[in-house]
Amino acid sequence: MALHTDIPTEAEIVSLLEARGPACVSIYVPTTPITTDVEGSRIAFKNAAADVVEQLTAHRVIPTRDRQAIAEELDALHDDDRFWALQAHSLAVFATPSGLRSYRVPNNLPEGHHLGDRFYVKPLLRTVTFPQAAYVLALAQGSVRLLQVSPDVPAHDVRVPDMPKDAASAVGKGSLGDRGADRAVQGSEGHKVRLRQYARQVDHALRHVLTGRELPLILASTQPLDGIFRGINSYPGLVAEGIHGNPEEVSDEELANASRPILDGIYARELKAITERIESLGGSGRGVVELSGVARAATFGAIDTVLVDIEAYVPGTIDDESGAIVEEPAGEEAPGDYGVIDEIARRVLLTDGHVLAVRGDEVPGGGPAAAILRYAV
Repeated sequence: MALHTDIPTEAEIVSLLEARGPACVSIYVPTTPITTDVEGSRIAFKNAAADVVEQLTAHRVIPTRDRQAIAEELDALHDDDRFWALQAHSLAVFATPSGLRSYRVPNNLPEGHHLGDRFYVKPLLRTVTFPQAAYVLALAQGSVRLLQVSPDVPAHDVRVPDMPKDAASAVGKGSLGDRGADRAVQGSEGHKVRLRQYARQVDHALRHVLTGRELPLILASTQPLDGIFRGINSYPGLVAEGIHGNPEEVSDEELANASRPILDGIYARELKAITERIESLGGSGRGVVELSGVARAATFGAIDTVLVDIEAYVPGTIDDESGAIVEEPAGEEAPGDYGVIDEIARRVLLTDGHVLAVRGDEVPGGGPAAAILRYAV
């Protein structure tokens, strides 16, 4: 079962966050990679689109031509049979009168549709800011394959153009034991030379897929190939801890299961380091756990890293000048008001800060957000 994903880059997320206008439509629909079962998702999207068009019609300040443009974009996506045949686990759609963008992601995002003066991007932060996902390179002398693993999603193969089939064919030999004309490339040392040539070809092929990506790369291999590949690898996200044993002897599912404890360790260490830093900087004013202080710092572009409770909702807005939280009684939110936490995340990302979406009990101070500041404000 292959997942067809087009996960947004950080630049695309920023572009979504920067969008402003009276008719910004956001739709999230659960999907499935099983083609025969996708019709239910398609119907759910059609229903959400119809509801949004009704909301657009009710807003008399939105010109008829803009409403028609959005309706046409949504209808065109619904009618695209090829698009619906290739899905992952969630579909996120963002539409304005000037165009539509869609993203198929491996995470299970909450279903919903929204109309406001900006896009509702917060659910996508699960995918791009703390993904709990990785690539696994299963590298052996007799074969090589690249997998992508994600939380609660089966591992799937990633197609890598120009990836060599195995070590022998990569160096033009029937086997690595074949004698070469050059006596210097024989024996154990010659074997390593050929493995290094193989590893370089693998690394070169991976560049076409991994360049610009930020997911960790976990290596599943044995010595000496493990050490050889690490010595020539050009991907900065290669993880020091690998999966031991011959990857040809285990399934994709077993490799995915072996990778998850490694990922847990990476993120646990990262989260612990951030938490400890927030606590240690509290006395200097650069570690902030009060929501009002985080909102103010986000407004002034002072936040380097913020932890936000992805499930938290605090009604209200943030003043654009002072950064003060303007409270609104629960149940009286205006259309498109996605809450204080969402606005903090938006302002941090737009000022080149880092947003980590975590569970509530992982936020130091017991509040819905905590931050490391670039400078005290």
